[in-house]
Amino acid sequence: MARERKKKEEKGGAGWLATYGDMVTLLLTFFVLLFAFSSLDVEKFKKMMVSFQGALGVMQGGKSLQEDPLPYGGASGYDAGEEKRQTQSTFEVEKELRSFLKDNELEEEVSIKVDQRGVTVSLSDQFLFPLGGIEVRPEGKRILTRLGALLRGRIPALAVEGHTDDRPLRGGPYRDNWGLSSIRAAVVASYMVDSGGIAPDIIQAVGYGPYRPVVPNDSDENRGLNRRVDLVILSKYPKQ
Repeated sequence: MARERKKKEEKGGAGWLATYGDMVTLLLTFFVLLFAFSSLDVEKFKKMMVSFQGALGVMQGGKSLQEDPLPYGGASGYDAGEEKRQTQSTFEVEKELRSFLKDNELEEEVSIKVDQRGVTVSLSDQFLFPLGGIEVRPEGKRILTRLGALLRGRIPALAVEGHTDDRPLRGGPYRDNWGLSSIRAAVVASYMVDSGGIAPDIIQAVGYGPYRPVVPNDSDENRGLNRRVDLVILSKYPKQ
């Protein structure tokens, strides 16, 4: 009887270990699945955000979710000689732009500034758009077409930046100045591609609303200066 009881106890012990092993295996499987699902969600989120950034043309101010950002043009690299040539060409274009503005008596509506980024051509919003509108005026289209002809094939990258003053919008389809400036920048960028001949892979559009004024918004005159669209001709390829 003692031997029989001992055998039964040994069998019971082995069954307990098997149950314990099954439980550990299930827990391990559960955590592996959790990890796999969480990794999948992260990858989906990254892809979604990269797509969203590209659609809006959002740039600057934050790190891209793309792990290997490329310079404008889609190439995986560029040589120093080409960059130097493009930089020299950009400043040659600046001289031609100044002559163009003077010859066409546009120096009041269009201004040029040179800084570390490159050459910035600022166009008054009254010259480009009707009040609160997004359709480019005929005179604005003519100038954008001429500017495109001057820049086409000669610059490494072009940023179109929309700006407004600090006064809130009254009615209209746009909720705020940020939205209006973004749409206007996109409209100008699209026109520069379609009618100005600028390659679409070197151009980007962004709206800054009232957040990057050139002068304080303390008078009607200053607010008029802040309402503008800037064409920033970058002097070199953006860094990777």
